[in-house]
Amino acid sequence: MKGELEISLGESRVGTLTLLESDRTIFSFREDYITKTRRPALSQAFINMAGELITEFRPTRMKLHPFFSNLLPEGHLRTYLAERGGVKPEREYMLLQLLGDDLAGAVIVKSDDSIRHAVENKGETATIKGEQPYRFSLAGVQLKFSAISESKGGLTIPAKGVGGDWIVKLPSQSFTQIPENEWSMLHLAGEAGIPVPETNLIPLDKIHNLPDLGIFSGKNALAVKRFDRKENGSRIHIEDFAQVYSQYPKNKYGKVSYLNIANMLWTLTGEEGLVDFIRRLVFTIIIGNGDMHLKNWSFIYRDGITPTLSPAYDFISTIPYIPNDTLALTLSHTKKFEEITDKHFKQLAEKAELPAFLVVKTMREAIDTVISVWETHRLHYELPKDIIERINKHIRRLSLSKYI
Repeated sequence: MKGELEISLGESRVGTLTLLESDRTIFSFREDYITKTRRPALSQAFINMAGELITEFRPTRMKLHPFFSNLLPEGHLRTYLAERGGVKPEREYMLLQLLGDDLAGAVIVKSDDSIRHAVENKGETATIKGEQPYRFSLAGVQLKFSAISESKGGLTIPAKGVGGDWIVKLPSQSFTQIPENEWSMLHLAGEAGIPVPETNLIPLDKIHNLPDLGIFSGKNALAVKRFDRKENGSRIHIEDFAQVYSQYPKNKYGKVSYLNIANMLWTLTGEEGLVDFIRRLVFTIIIGNGDMHLKNWSFIYRDGITPTLSPAYDFISTIPYIPNDTLALTLSHTKKFEEITDKHFKQLAEKAELPAFLVVKTMREAIDTVISVWETHRLHYELPKDIIERINKHIRRLSLSKYI
């Protein structure tokens, strides 16, 4: 079986993903995209050290190239959406074909009708009886869906999963108060000067067309305004740092360190991007967020070409649930929150060739601001007292606290 998926960035056609024999796939750029002088950026992974476009790729089997693989959901969400669409979750080409109508960012995947017809004849896309497959993909493990806001304050999940200006993040089936935790941490980040999207806590019974996904540990979901969509519905391109570094999702906790990210941000986004990164890294340490892996950092291309850090997302204090949790990635040879001092930031600056004065100054200012805002507003957040106390206990253990 052979076929092609056309890859576009908004209205601009970029290339094709070709399905070869034995479930192998290969990506190729269109010639007119290669020769374009101001081409829209697909990914930093496709640009070499000399700033030139990489145009030759090796075939992959079952999995897609890491950039496209990272567009697909992981874990239970992948299994659920694949089952609903009648696709085997490990066959990434078929899964991207199924879910590619509303991907994160500006990537649009258009299917070759002949391959869709061939697959349907084999029964691969026979959906669960009486259900429509969801046609969007929101990468990651957490159960989440794209939704449309209602005038009365509720949200509706589109019947086919296409469209939507909000992301609905459902409560965990294992840990309590996850939506409330993330809502609180994002508000704390915003008050500390970190760019964040608009968020709301919304009761599950106010979300229409929500599928039956079992028993949750809470009654609220977190609604996050999509920053990859404009008010008119047009798309803004984004890519996470697993895509940037061409790493498969399984490697999101390793292979790359915060030093690598800092160096790339300094190179591509200058002082503004570096300062934003240091603030977010300090914030991550103070709240005890052990989940700031590669997929929770993203570039956004507001003009289609120039990368900047996207608004922050997936800010959760994991320490209340995992008391001995650590940083997701390495910071100057350590992942232990309590060990980190200004020496680690100075070493980060030295190794990543960053201005040390700016790094340390930003670090100290961020510590003071974040802890000050937390102490002033923590009782106003949507958090139970036991979670607040666990975060307080974590902050008291931090070596960074001595710099206040």
